[in-house]
Amino acid sequence: MHLSVRRQTDPPQNTNYEEDIVYVTKHNKWVLNCIGMWPAVVEGMGKFLPKIVIGFSNLVSLFTVVQCILHIILEEKDALLRLRLLGLACFASVNLLKYWAVIVRKPNIEYCIKQVQTDWKQVKFQRNRMLMLKYGKIGRDLTIYSAVFMYSAGMCYITILQYAMGMSLKANNRTIRVLVYPTYSGFFDAQKSPIYEIVYVLQCMCTLLFNSVTVGCCGLAALFATHACGQIDIVVSQLNDLADGKFAKKNSNPSTRLMEIVKHHIRILKYEGKVKRCLILTKHISQTIVDFDWQQNNKIGLATYSMLLLSLTFNMFLLCYIGNLLIEKSTSVGISCCMIEWYRLPDKTVQDLILIIAMSNSPAKISAGRIFLLSLPTFGNR
Repeated sequence: MHLSVRRQTDPPQNTNYEEDIVYVTKHNKWVLNCIGMWPAVVEGMGKFLPKIVIGFSNLVSLFTVVQCILHIILEEKDALLRLRLLGLACFASVNLLKYWAVIVRKPNIEYCIKQVQTDWKQVKFQRNRMLMLKYGKIGRDLTIYSAVFMYSAGMCYITILQYAMGMSLKANNRTIRVLVYPTYSGFFDAQKSPIYEIVYVLQCMCTLLFNSVTVGCCGLAALFATHACGQIDIVVSQLNDLADGKFAKKNSNPSTRLMEIVKHHIRILKYEGKVKRCLILTKHISQTIVDFDWQQNNKIGLATYSMLLLSLTFNMFLLCYIGNLLIEKSTSVGISCCMIEWYRLPDKTVQDLILIIAMSNSPAKISAGRIFLLSLPTFGNR
């Protein structure tokens, strides 16, 4: 059975598709544009803007991470402080690697985004549009929650914590102004103006970039997974209508209707395969830094780092919730095949239902680096 692919030039069947697409993708577009991951729609020189953003983001990130690592290895002598800064360097390095992985998978991300837009454009019935809006709202809300947690924690770290620490006085009576990340003095003296101000701004931009990468990954997971759930609900509604054919084409028989359902289901499975290759999901551990501030009775540092830890934990819960929802919805297709009034269908059509049941026995799943499955039971165990 060949899969029919809709052409991009086909006339839209959903007259509200532009507003619907903006509604479900607006916040993801804002975040991904900041890191150059949203598909460019501007002609001329504007189409090179994402590449410029990616190049500048990599320069700022490498500038910050490399100096932090060199400072820890070559300059920092305090073992306890070195271990604390090592946690910060690992956090930044992992986010940089995750950003590179997202860049490598940009073609798959653009394909999935265009597939989402095409599906919204080709909605036939109002009831299907309402099903997609239901899950589109869930994905939109999850993206907003992720952004609020991550950006709030990041802003507290680069503003409240830094200003609360203020200036420190070294043994040689030299006042040291605090930066977001430590710098290596072998390149330049970061305490001189305007070098200090420039470095501080670049490090703040780097922190917001890393937050945007995390929010972007969670937002894409929410957008793609909830869109797949909406498509699966449409398949379930088509199965429930298989015997009566109230919402199908006129004069179509059950076999023709089932063929369209199978085509739709296969397209969803291929889309889910692309989605799994797009998502880069990494678990962060920040407990070490929190323990150090607890031992040193640093209340402001403890509060700030705890907020960072809370935001990362919430993002893991969000991803596990999405993964669990996708598993449940993928399994529901096979259950619906058993629950419909199949006894009213022709014998040949009933036999063909086995194909859908077989495909549903392997539900779509989201994993973290193919190491462990992301679901609510997994989140509880971890």
